[in-house]
Amino acid sequence: MDEVEARIAAAAAEALAPKAAEAASGGWRRAGLAGAAIGVVAAGVAVERLTVGRGMRKRARLALDASGPYGTLRGTPGTAIAEDGTALHYEVDEPDAAPQTATARRLRLFGRKAPAPATVVFSHGYCLSQDSWHFQRAALAGVVRTVHWDQRSHGRSGRGRAQAEGVPVTMEQLGRDLKAVIDAAAPEGPLVLVGHSMGGMTVMALAEQFPELVRERVVGVALVGSSGGKLSEVDFGLPVVGVNAVRRVLPGVLKALGSQVDLVERGRRATADLFAGVVKRYSFGSRDVDPGVIRFAERLIESTPIDVVAEFYPAFTEHDKAEALPLLAEVPVLVLAGDRDLITPSAHSEVIAAALPDAELVLVPDAGHLVMLEHPEAVTDRLADLLVRAGAVPGATTVGGHGNTAHPDRPRERP
Repeated sequence: MDEVEARIAAAAAEALAPKAAEAASGGWRRAGLAGAAIGVVAAGVAVERLTVGRGMRKRARLALDASGPYGTLRGTPGTAIAEDGTALHYEVDEPDAAPQTATARRLRLFGRKAPAPATVVFSHGYCLSQDSWHFQRAALAGVVRTVHWDQRSHGRSGRGRAQAEGVPVTMEQLGRDLKAVIDAAAPEGPLVLVGHSMGGMTVMALAEQFPELVRERVVGVALVGSSGGKLSEVDFGLPVVGVNAVRRVLPGVLKALGSQVDLVERGRRATADLFAGVVKRYSFGSRDVDPGVIRFAERLIESTPIDVVAEFYPAFTEHDKAEALPLLAEVPVLVLAGDRDLITPSAHSEVIAAALPDAELVLVPDAGHLVMLEHPEAVTDRLADLLVRAGAVPGATTVGGHGNTAHPDRPRERP
């Protein structure tokens, strides 16, 4: 059993402890049964999947849900209205009012001077929400003005009105959504745009359609685990025969599933254990991620309805923003990816960096697609450096130990 699996087993055992005590009070026989059940969990994932009931695994997941603060950060809420009337939810975190009231984290990050009046806008990826930036949001709290928003049909934003009427999602639409959020939440002042995966593609689409905004206001860009195009060539870590089969059938399968939402959602709940394994494989690249973080990622992804999954998918095969990348060449750019990313492989980040010769390219070792959750310190350190280079904040030191999800016996170094 690896470290993550052992910690999941421990969480399950903790969740079952009250039941074990109750059994003990009722007699040795019931106490022995409770102890045997806990022992089965600790025996290993293979045995657990064969012999432990679904209820026990559900209690383990609930224990992990309560084990961490992930996704609990909230800011001042606001609503931007997209061109088709979709309500886009955003939240603003303001910087500290004066240098003398700065928090210890702010001093550690950027010294004692007040930050420049810039706004950092975070755009999340496919099947996620603004909460996927949990660690970076916590690290920057009080340091600089930030805006976190939920893409249409994700998180707390409204269902895409155009999509409800059968209009496909396009990256161009998402770029215009980001413009609506900027107009509502940050109508003036310098901007630093940060996007993960689909969020990075959204930033590219914004630049393509609103180049004057980039020239006049954008002072820095971070593209995390993103791609400029050719996503139809990604093999997802599958053999050639397997990936070709997936490419042929997946669009039709998703469309069919999207038409049977209630049935599919019941099926997803019934196959939660299988779903968890898929999330772990395609979200993380290392073995020592906090089980609470893994469960947090599961919650984010499983909260995206299947019809939303289906209606967004075609936009990725059509995505091609290679010609938009040079529009970002005049500002500091951070291009960062996990070296084990199976969704948007690091080679795609290398292509982006090649189109932006002055960009900083960072490939984080032992990291998958959700690198900002898996290696938060590395991502936040590099983001802090970008903010300094962009003039959004003065001075800089690294983040230190904030947000490390690794096992304490395996400290991570900055890449």
